[in-house]
Amino acid sequence: MKHQGFPGPWSEARRAFGPWARGGFGEFPAGWGPGGPWRGHGGPRGRGGGYGRGRRGRRGDVRAAILALLAEQPRHGYEIISEIAERSGGFWRPSPGSVYPTLQLLADEGLVTSRDEGGKKLFELTEAGRTTAESQEGAPPWEQIALDVDPAEVNLRKAGATLAAAAIQVSQAGTPSQKRRAVEVLNEARRSLYGILGEVDTDEDEDTEDDD
Repeated sequence: MKHQGFPGPWSEARRAFGPWARGGFGEFPAGWGPGGPWRGHGGPRGRGGGYGRGRRGRRGDVRAAILALLAEQPRHGYEIISEIAERSGGFWRPSPGSVYPTLQLLADEGLVTSRDEGGKKLFELTEAGRTTAESQEGAPPWEQIALDVDPAEVNLRKAGATLAAAAIQVSQAGTPSQKRRAVEVLNEARRSLYGILGEVDTDEDEDTEDDD
């Protein structure tokens, strides 16, 4: 059964504007897509491998995620990592150090087999592995991760992605004058965002008082 993932906010821009979003005009800024350093659940590094403030999501169940993905089709290890990152909206990107040992463990249990394909290992479920995958209950792990993400974090990333999408449109269809004005707007937005980081967060102070 094919599971639906948690849509990455940058995927809208990537679908709409193609090569600019990945490789044509440059990558999204670090942290706004799979593979960026925001591989946890927020911004500046915090507890539990997450970044930023706010509610922390738990680490996902790598074993369950691998079984669910391989139940759809055989995959390479890096494809498993990328797919989890994509379906979780970039909020969970398991490391190779957790994925490959888990694949080896599943192979030792007779649930996964592998074969060489173009110099890379392609992993697929055995019959026993398929039975185990089908017996898994509840939402896929990447959806469970999404439920733990601070809504403000989701909204921030979505806003950043839609802003990038607007910049892409101007770069593709704008006149030279419009592009110059767009640069000024984006630079002002960047300065304003850094200014926010320098402000006292009264909401956080209230939360701290409530905890006390």
